[in-house]
Amino acid sequence: MIRATIAGIMAGMALSGSALAGPDIVAHRGASHDAPENTLAAFKLAWQQGADAIEGDFHLSKDGRAVCVHDATTKRTAGNNLKVAESTLAELQKLDVGSWKAPKYAGERIPTLEDVLATVPAGKRIFIEIKCGREILPAVKKALLAGKLKPEQTVIICFKAEVIAAAKKLLPDRKALWLTSFRKTTDTWLPDAKSVLATLDRIKAGGVDCQAHKCVGKDFAQALRQAGKEFHVWTVDDPAVAKRFAQLGIDTITTNRPEFLRKQLEQNTPSGGK
Repeated sequence: MIRATIAGIMAGMALSGSALAGPDIVAHRGASHDAPENTLAAFKLAWQQGADAIEGDFHLSKDGRAVCVHDATTKRTAGNNLKVAESTLAELQKLDVGSWKAPKYAGERIPTLEDVLATVPAGKRIFIEIKCGREILPAVKKALLAGKLKPEQTVIICFKAEVIAAAKKLLPDRKALWLTSFRKTTDTWLPDAKSVLATLDRIKAGGVDCQAHKCVGKDFAQALRQAGKEFHVWTVDDPAVAKRFAQLGIDTITTNRPEFLRKQLEQNTPSGGK
């Protein structure tokens, strides 16, 4: 009875904004406000800025390597318009994906998943976003098993529900979250909490990593918590938005500005908070 009472108090504190610790800060594509996204420079800077975790995007190369790049082509960050799925790792790593951000980042290359995993310090985490399909999962598994990170340090995320379902079958010891945004119907925003939970149960995901949208509120958060599911949001650089979600008791906030956002949250956290 005592344990149940304490658990109820803690849940209520989280949803009322009086949690004893704030959400973890996840660096979106690394510290991508300051450094070129999805590069080792961005990930290393995120750790220097005190991020609790990093998030990176991964496609499968022609020769079966999981490579860290957001788009299906390299045009936006490298200029050269190569299709990732039709290019070898060697071809992709000839490209400069840093100069577009600033001259000091000239020569930054597209890293492999193995390269990115190697940057993760003890006690920190990586959110691995699958940008293609389930065909990349064997390469992801190989990289994870070859690396030194503990299972609890890696999280697989994807907008494609069936990819998450396949990931849980292939890597049952790794946490997997379903990514979702929201769309407006005639009189409501979808998916709502009920449909989110139905999807999570069907694909055996540990929780949802959703768009930090105005439609997400206390009822949404309570439904997830009552179902024992995790609740994460992306991508927040506005301190006021971050504070609102922190008050809902979320697990993580993904941001392009990890150091800045943490400082803003700490300034707005009541005495006794993180």
